[in-house]
Amino acid sequence: QVQVVESGGGLVQAGGSLRLSCAASRSLFSIFAMGWYRQAPGKQRELVATMTSGGQTNYADSVKGRFTISRSIGRNTVYLQMDSLKPEDTAVYYCSASWSDLSGPYWGQGTQVTVSS
Repeated sequence: QVQVVESGGGLVQAGGSLRLSCAASRSLFSIFAMGWYRQAPGKQRELVATMTSGGQTNYADSVKGRFTISRSIGRNTVYLQMDSLKPEDTAVYYCSASWSDLSGPYWGQGTQVTVSS
């Protein structure tokens, strides 16, 4: 079965940076799409950033210019570089991945990001 696991969350001061990682148990050579989502207490899960197999990216307006999604095919890993963090970025961040030959998407357990003012 396919698994994805997030890591890299933690506590950081406003203006700081974090890099989240999402490791997949399946090769990303056949990936269809991947993305990062987040959920704050009392709020719906929302899209943060996505990347298609062709490298096209999409970002939520709230993170444009501050967050960058990328991937390493050789490491079966997708990353989310988060710079200039704000308290409103505080949430549990989830990784998702979809393959063209599998039903999905697959979700990780989430990693907590807390930004202090």
